[in-house]
Amino acid sequence: MPVIKILPHPEYCPAGAEISAPAGTSICEALLENHIPIEHACDMSCACTTCHVIVRQGLDSLGAVEEEEEDLLDRAWGLEPQSRLSCQAILAQQDLLLEIPRYTINHAKEQH
Repeated sequence: MPVIKILPHPEYCPAGAEISAPAGTSICEALLENHIPIEHACDMSCACTTCHVIVRQGLDSLGAVEEEEEDLLDRAWGLEPQSRLSCQAILAQQDLLLEIPRYTINHAKEQH
């Protein structure tokens, strides 16, 4: 089972976190199941950028980026070459190091 190390984020996990999740799970699902309340305003349907993460290590283990995700990522705050939408990035067997950007383009947070 891959391990996901999350760098400290002032709101979601101030001390950082280390979680594990089964391969085949999206990063977003893994975070939510481990009580890291990342935003996901579109309910993980690849229609927004609120679940944007930056994969600092392990990016190559994730599935390829589809065109729809690429188009949305262009709108994400703090976009980097290692950016992914966590709802679309599916875990394989490799461990990951993630950074959750401090901001999103979402103006109103949803309570999921």
